[in-house]
Amino acid sequence: MVLLASLSAIIAPFIFLVLLRMPAVKGMFYSAIIVILFAFSVWGVEGNVIFASILQGSHKALTILLILFGAMVLLDTLRNTGAVNRINQGFRSISSDMRVQVVIVAFLFGSLIEGAAGFGTPAAVTGPLMVALGFTPMAAAAIALIADSSAVSFGAVGTPVQVGLSNVPGANEALFQSVGVKITLIDLIGATFVPFILVFVLTFFFGKNKGMKEAFQLLPWTLLIGATYSVSAFAYAYLFGPEFVSILAALTGLIVATLTAKRGFLIPEDKWVDALKEGYQEETEKSEMGLFTAWSPYLIVVVLLLATRIIEPVKAFTLKYVDLSWNGILGIEGIDSAWQVLYSPGTILVGSAILAVFIQRKSIRNFTKASKQTLGGMKNAGLALVSTLALVQVFTNSGLNANDLVSMPQHIAETLAAGFGSMWIFVAPFLGELGSFITGSATVSTLTFSPVQYSIAAQTGMNTDVVLASQIMGSSAGNMICVHNVVAATAVVGLTGKEGDIIRKTIGPALLYGVLAGIGGFILLMIF
Repeated sequence: MVLLASLSAIIAPFIFLVLLRMPAVKGMFYSAIIVILFAFSVWGVEGNVIFASILQGSHKALTILLILFGAMVLLDTLRNTGAVNRINQGFRSISSDMRVQVVIVAFLFGSLIEGAAGFGTPAAVTGPLMVALGFTPMAAAAIALIADSSAVSFGAVGTPVQVGLSNVPGANEALFQSVGVKITLIDLIGATFVPFILVFVLTFFFGKNKGMKEAFQLLPWTLLIGATYSVSAFAYAYLFGPEFVSILAALTGLIVATLTAKRGFLIPEDKWVDALKEGYQEETEKSEMGLFTAWSPYLIVVVLLLATRIIEPVKAFTLKYVDLSWNGILGIEGIDSAWQVLYSPGTILVGSAILAVFIQRKSIRNFTKASKQTLGGMKNAGLALVSTLALVQVFTNSGLNANDLVSMPQHIAETLAAGFGSMWIFVAPFLGELGSFITGSATVSTLTFSPVQYSIAAQTGMNTDVVLASQIMGSSAGNMICVHNVVAATAVVGLTGKEGDIIRKTIGPALLYGVLAGIGGFILLMIF
């Protein structure tokens, strides 16, 4: 019964969202009720801890909603100013092939945003961009989630490594550097294949022929781009540490992808456009807006995100002022929710939307109109996020109980470890995925499970750094299927209520990525 109770946070969302195809508003509400009942009756979590956890989840939902609002209002503002048409023309000047566009927009540009911001921001940005390019909303949401994977290992300037491993014995810069390098070595397999996986999902699920031929036509080019990303990520991790791996590898990949795509190198002459949404009309009139002017709001986003994270005086200012964090909720130590508003990617996105109308010399009405449009479409996403994060926080805080039980995630990890023993390296990535699926964060997944992974590695004589790297790799793959990311991705493309349909398309790539991480980890154990 104890194991069933701990697994309820996984089983219930899977049944309601994936099997019964309920919208997240209903499915996650029912799931949260089930987890809360198990936490109270089986785990012995007291009512005040449960209520504090629900309040904590509600507060965290507000922080995510600000990011969603920022991403949506920026895109809608740029639609109103005409910048989106110019951006689309820029993409088409590189290639009008939708297979190429998913690699450049979702994987490479998304990885750049991930390296600067993290926190689920990339899918919220790249999904709407692809919809603006003519992709069906379902294709845009699924592909944006799958693409936001490899870069998550290093997240917002190295946070999953530096913060995620902070409670491991001997945590220091040397450990972060060593684990970071091993992540990139393991990911030489996974990241190299991610662009092809994206193209395969696009053509197989959303193409008219539902076949594989169109994907394999682009296999050589996708492997070139994937290898460019993965090999350069290794070089940057080795030379500079974990902070800028995603940013620099994404920039390197963007340069190679742009140059090769414009020249048609390894790309078929026939342009694949079978995933265009019905009734989509390409803007044929050439925009008078300069490409740099059109892109400038997104460039401002990247610059401000980096400034608030690596320039210490700026970081200190944004963390200190307008701090709406809630610590010690209901007087319970350890139940906290951070929200430094100026530090939030959402605030930066909103600020960039306001700056856009001035940079592009348009009326402020473009922003106010976009704000009204965005707010009107966020109600259901907000309700779904509150239920989702209430479940997450009750699950995470279940260690605060009267029955002297370890927390639910700890119990799952210990049960898995006892069952797999020496074969653990193949399981380690999936424990990371499990953590991200439930908590919605690669960093939180690693904070939760890295001590367990370290202990198992030490007991079985495995290289601890390789096992920890596998944990972070898995937590990155979990980004594709974690419920609150899926809720966010569906909301920004206008598909609220279709979360289960999205997970059915992303769960296969997530599991495949875990398998590749396990194989890569096993090979690395043979070397180290």
